[in-house]
Amino acid sequence: MNILVVDDEQLVRWFLERALKRKGHKVNVVSSVSEALERIEKESFDLVITDLRMPEANGTILIEKLCEMSNQPKIIVCSAYITPELDSEYNKRGITTLKKPFKLHELDSAIEKLNNQ
Repeated sequence: MNILVVDDEQLVRWFLERALKRKGHKVNVVSSVSEALERIEKESFDLVITDLRMPEANGTILIEKLCEMSNQPKIIVCSAYITPELDSEYNKRGITTLKKPFKLHELDSAIEKLNNQ
């Protein structure tokens, strides 16, 4: 699976990249929404894992752009700011949410569930 990780925290990017590569995925990491949009223009991704709150732009902007794509990738939102309302809204749109901090097995389960849809 070709995965794009979007998070402004370097440690989170490093952790996710390392963990996902160990599972055999191709992983690209970027630190901002603008970098993610540039990368998406050049390459197709099966899954985008994104944070919501980032300094330059809110992850919601990225999610909206992804949802407009004809070949929309699967999306996992990882954020400490997931509320029950936000979780419900995203789930209705087919977007998976994980509340930070999460355990690696929770991410693995979310990816497996998305692959089985």
